[in-house]
Amino acid sequence: MTRLPAFLGNNGEMARNTIVTRRGQIVRSTVWQGARFGDKVVVNAPKELRQSWTFVAHVLNEATGEEWVEVRGGRVGESKGRSFRCELIYPGGAKRGSRVVGLSLATAPQLALGEPVSRRSR
Repeated sequence: MTRLPAFLGNNGEMARNTIVTRRGQIVRSTVWQGARFGDKVVVNAPKELRQSWTFVAHVLNEATGEEWVEVRGGRVGESKGRSFRCELIYPGGAKRGSRVVGLSLATAPQLALGEPVSRRSR
């Protein structure tokens, strides 16, 4: 089993290493749809919109096909770990006041410029 990254990196920022771990049929990845471990995300649920969250991991249960996203955060000063369905997770800049704009990360990945996209064979 591969170790998960420390919550904080050496320079005080969130660790950025891509790590995939597997325990039986459960696969956890610290990178998903352009979101990396420690990136700010918005959770589109009534109570969670008022709180701040950071991406921790995307989890896939290969036996059942279920997927979810683990996040950390909450109200100011809290560091709760929670998990939500993929379609509720939006990029950090998607919140405008009390509403969410744009598409979820499950629908529209946020790929950085220069990041490779799967190539089609001709």
